[in-house]
Amino acid sequence: MKKKIHPEYHPQAKISCACGNVFYVGSTKKEMAVEICYACHPFFTGNEKLIDTAGRVEKFKAKREKAAKASSKSKATKKAEKKGKKVAKAKK
Repeated sequence: MKKKIHPEYHPQAKISCACGNVFYVGSTKKEMAVEICYACHPFFTGNEKLIDTAGRVEKFKAKREKAAKASSKSKATKKAEKKGKKVAKAKK
């Protein structure tokens, strides 16, 4: 190995989870904070847990409702509106 190009390795790096679990692994950082670990991840625990960061679920639902309202107009109505605009432009 070349000298002075590799990061320092910490064989007992402290990993802290948001659920309060703490464990130690080898890493190039001394300490790390994670949101989900093996003790609280739904895949390993079998419990479903909804994690909503900054209202993403609400934002998604709002976009979906807005799209549904926009698509509720029929194609015929949209074509009629376009034709009306073209006719209005032609009369000017």
